Amino acid sequence: MEPENKNEDHSLIISIKDLYKSFGSNEVLCGVSLDVFNKENVVVLGRSGTGKSVLIKIVCGLLKPDSGTVNVLGKEVEKLNDKELRELRLQVGFSFQSSALYDSMTVRENLAFPLVRNARHLSRKEVKKEIESVLNDVGLSQTINQMPSELSGGQRKRIGIARTLILRPKIMLYDEPTSGLDPITSIEINKLINLVRHKFNTTSIIITHDLTCAKSTGDKIAMMVDGKFIKQGTFDEVFSSNDERIQNFYKYNFINK
Repeated sequence: MEPENKNEDHSLIISIKDLYKSFGSNEVLCGVSLDVFNKENVVVLGRSGTGKSVLIKIVCGLLKPDSGTVNVLGKEVEKLNDKELRELRLQVGFSFQSSALYDSMTVRENLAFPLVRNARHLSRKEVKKEIESVLNDVGLSQTINQMPSELSGGQRKRIGIARTLILRPKIMLYDEPTSGLDPITSIEINKLINLVRHKFNTTSIIITHDLTCAKSTGDKIAMMVDGKFIKQGTFDEVFSSNDERIQNFYKYNFINK
């Protein structure tokens, strides 16, 4: 094991305090608090419909909370104006569950789009270099001229992550990164999430109900049940709990230790 770097930055990157969010009479988040530190991978784990995806949409300002605070990179998200929010979002990469690629564009065009839109100072040669570099990072250089419809589900996930990484965000938000993938492809995506953190020095929140993904990628697990975190800690700390709700979730998603 490598010696710990005494100068490593352990600053607080995302701080969520007492967050509430309802849609009509449906209470989705009920007093959620979470701290995410520099270069930490935090997994928000829970069954579908527990409020996990709503949480990260609030983190990046796509939704507003009813009450509570979200501080990202030292800025209180709900107090930002439109210009400040756009600037913050350039530092936050959002990997959507659907990959969110443009079907009418090649892989090259999909990756060029955020650069041309947000980094207009780059020359055509620099854009080409960035595209080739990030495709190499996700192991899909050969797909550069393909259409999304020609890619497998796992390849689309990788290209979606690459398109997010091309702006070099400080934070990555992954929404169900292994959803709909076979076990072997899921393992590849889990490895990519860890590679992204190592190579790009990202801080990440990973939303999932996949225990293998949680165990493979998470430094810290926050277990969500009915819009609340009922346990936070390492994977082993969370699942050594005697809480019946946690044990039932583990049994439902059985994996080999």
